[in-house]
This record gives sequence, structure tokens and C-alpha cells, in this order.
Amino acid sequence: MAKKKVEKQIGEVSNYFKHVKAAAIKLSAPLKVGDKIKIKGGEREIEIEVKSMEIGRKKIEAAKKGEEIGLLVPDDVHKGNKVYKA
Repeated sequence: MAKKKVEKQIGEVSNYFKHVKAAAIKLSAPLKVGDKIKIKGGEREIEIEVKSMEIGRKKIEAAKKGEEIGLLVPDDVHKGNKVYKA
């Protein structure tokens, strides 16, 4: 029987900007461009590949634990949604 892969939480949505479809995510683990993430909240779950991210409107390739990043999301998310590495 295959073991279910335990998803590692890597952050939480700290803000969402609906007009630009961008989420601010406070990281509890490193994240880099190319990683796949899942954002979960309530019954909803979206999975995306990180194509670009920013800190303070500057594009970055990687972020460290404790940093707050901004990234574009294809769907609405909400403050408090959990972010996992997919």
C-alpha cells in the first residue's frame, strides 16, 4: 500500500490583492521560482507553479524562511489560507 505523501506547509497567505490577483505569502520555509505550491482554504485548493515572485516590487528567484513574498495567483485566495509545497 502506497503511503500518502505528507504535504509540508511552507507558509500562509497574509494578504490578497484582488485587483491584480496577487497574494502576499509569509514563508515558514524557503521557496524558489519553479517550485509547485498548493494554496488551501476551506473546500478550495489551487495548485500553481511559481513562475515569478517579488519582495518589495523587485523580482527574485528565491526567498528564505521568514520573508514575505508576492506572487500572482490564478484564482481568489484569502488571508489565512495555508500554503504547501506540492
